[in-house]
Amino acid sequence: MARTVIIEAHGGPEVLKLVDRPVGEPGPGQIRIRQMAAGINFIDVYQRSGLYKMTLPAALGMEAAGVVEAVGGGVAHLKPGDRAAYASQPPGAYAEARVMPAAQVCRLPDGIAFDTAAAMMLKGLTVDYLFNRTTPLSRGDWVLFHAAAGGVGLIACQWARSEGINLIATAGSDEKCRMALDHGAVAAINYRSGDFVKQAREITGGRGVDVVMDSVGRDTFDGSLDCLRPLGMMISFGNASGPVPPVDILTLAAKGSLKITRPTVFTHITDHATCQEMAGRLFGKVLSGAVKVEIGRRYPLAEVAEAHRALEARATTGSTVLTL
Repeated sequence: MARTVIIEAHGGPEVLKLVDRPVGEPGPGQIRIRQMAAGINFIDVYQRSGLYKMTLPAALGMEAAGVVEAVGGGVAHLKPGDRAAYASQPPGAYAEARVMPAAQVCRLPDGIAFDTAAAMMLKGLTVDYLFNRTTPLSRGDWVLFHAAAGGVGLIACQWARSEGINLIATAGSDEKCRMALDHGAVAAINYRSGDFVKQAREITGGRGVDVVMDSVGRDTFDGSLDCLRPLGMMISFGNASGPVPPVDILTLAAKGSLKITRPTVFTHITDHATCQEMAGRLFGKVLSGAVKVEIGRRYPLAEVAEAHRALEARATTGSTVLTL
């Protein structure tokens, strides 16, 4: 048996329930993992609230780290006793132990702690596809990154610095702006006290940015388009403020033949070899010291509802983890 967080109905943090569930043995292509820490992400909130529909009852959580206890047939890249970490479907990471598909589980280098790994897998793989797999980015390019003091954002600031990319951060307070600057942003804009479109244009000498990376969604979408240079790329990869309303595609022509994409990390990591390659780049950034993973808050599994409330209130900085 393993303590596991589930939902039996969509709703607020109060629907999160901690129950004992049998774990079982791994089948072909599966592993059983004893988990040490799990990460909390906005996708968990979207699934809990019903923005992303799930078949109920359902377990939650998309990233964690721990020790492999058993492997099923056909699993060659992991063995019992291996340290491991993952960002993976299906949900179920908020658990002391689980049986899950092995393909997206990665061997964790000894130099990375379990809680650090749990805090970085989904977020770090997201940053990898944003910078390496979505649109070409070169040294000296300009990127506007919203919510830059969050778990994804602080990794992105450091990643950009390590690649020579000029990242303009936005955040909701002066303190969060300072954090983004400390982590590698070349400029930071407090969107609560200033016009981020005007300031982004001023910072780039009126040219506009090459790419916008926007996980906020509804509240920032229109302004994000106005920050782009002609032929610029809008990457909308989250909905923290709510989903983006339908877009008139002619708007992209009028604003400079803009491009737009709405990717997810799970599309990028579906292929086993690609997932392992992406994780290798992430581990390399962390082990080299180019990226330091900030854990802003830790909660015991029993306080998962409080963790969700803090995330939704945008009261967190860096990553939030559940200790198991």
